[in-house]
Amino acid sequence: MERGKIILVDDVKASLTMGRDLLKAAHEVYPAPSAQRMFELLENVAPDLILLDVEMPEMNGYEAIKRLKADCRYADIPVIFLTSRGEELSEMKGFDLGAADYVTKPFSGPLLLKRIANQLLIARQKKELKDYADNLEEKVKEKTSEVVELQNAVLSTVADLVEFRDENTGGHIARTQRYLQAFVREMISSGIYADEISQWDMGFFLPSAQLHDVGKIAISDLILNKPAKLTPEEFEIMKTHVAIGVDAIKQIMEKTREHKFLDHALLVAGYHHERWDGAGYPYALAGADIPLEGRLMAIADVYDALISARAYKQPMSHGDACAFIESNAGKHFDAVLVEVFKKVKDEFERIVREEREK
Repeated sequence: MERGKIILVDDVKASLTMGRDLLKAAHEVYPAPSAQRMFELLENVAPDLILLDVEMPEMNGYEAIKRLKADCRYADIPVIFLTSRGEELSEMKGFDLGAADYVTKPFSGPLLLKRIANQLLIARQKKELKDYADNLEEKVKEKTSEVVELQNAVLSTVADLVEFRDENTGGHIARTQRYLQAFVREMISSGIYADEISQWDMGFFLPSAQLHDVGKIAISDLILNKPAKLTPEEFEIMKTHVAIGVDAIKQIMEKTREHKFLDHALLVAGYHHERWDGAGYPYALAGADIPLEGRLMAIADVYDALISARAYKQPMSHGDACAFIESNAGKHFDAVLVEVFKKVKDEFERIVREEREK
């Protein structure tokens, strides 16, 4: 793992020495005996993380983090507070000011190293996601010929889907892909399911969302575009779009040598109709047995279905759709992901508005 650059700020010399000795094997450490010295170091050092003592003379940690977050050069540097105080209100104040975490002194060496590793991982994932969003065209050009071959095969399948898809769900693919992007950005920021997400390549996962309903290309128009609610028999036929989609993706995998993109697509397409309580389809999986990709798409897919008009129903309001999802936490949906949804639901509403204005 690449060595991180860490500025360690503490007015107690013994703490500086102990912290430097603990961290130097894994990171480049820049000790600073005061907040003022930290700002002097920042003129020449671009740290990956700052360990900042709270109780210091002249300028304490709260005052220092205010200056850091007000300066665009330093605002994105994660800050872990070091404090000998364990009061809840003190910690809340730090988080309100932008601290990424708290470690109480005297700190456990392994715990401190783990907290640092988590924050460095989150910072790296944020950058990866931002790079993907800002430079997608450039990234695509840089892919190997095998990945270009794969993506062309996927895009041709998506083109077929667009041609034959449900005429009542215009814009669904674009919206759900953007929902997932907002979802994952917040999960990375909050450290939710960090171990699983750290294994994902966002340049592959996010585009895979457009294949979640690819199996509908084989569903009869009489069912797909029926201007009324489906009968139980028709609904059973509609449910087969999951297996059809999985089979279609597997066929593409057989014709390409690089499967990383399609690994995500297979999980999104195959598991987005499973339910946390086990009442979903086609496998009736429950809880964490459902792949995370499927649990994420389940929320995005249901939200979009609720706010969309159908021949047999009026669209729900954004507020009612959110209330439905929140009331089904732990039943239809992963309760942890519903908590994330609560944080990004306003962004979902903005995405709907922007996509409908196109």
